[in-house]
Amino acid sequence: MTDKPALSFSDSLTNTRRTAFYESHKPIAVVMILIVFLLPFVGVFLRGLIGAVSGVIISVLCYYLTPYLASLLGKPVDR
Repeated sequence: MTDKPALSFSDSLTNTRRTAFYESHKPIAVVMILIVFLLPFVGVFLRGLIGAVSGVIISVLCYYLTPYLASLLGKPVDR
């Protein structure tokens, strides 16, 4: 049997959980800031406007899904 993660997917999308996760994991927060701001520029250089849109979509998905993925890997999400 598999263990259920401590954080459900829908619960991980709430603003309070996401804020608590990024406040308690400063290095991950810094990496996410870099990804959110730099990935659209990388997309522009690689594919133009389509790449920029793809970069924005991927960076937003990463920002929202990182707390859930961290809970699946066993990292504590709350303080």
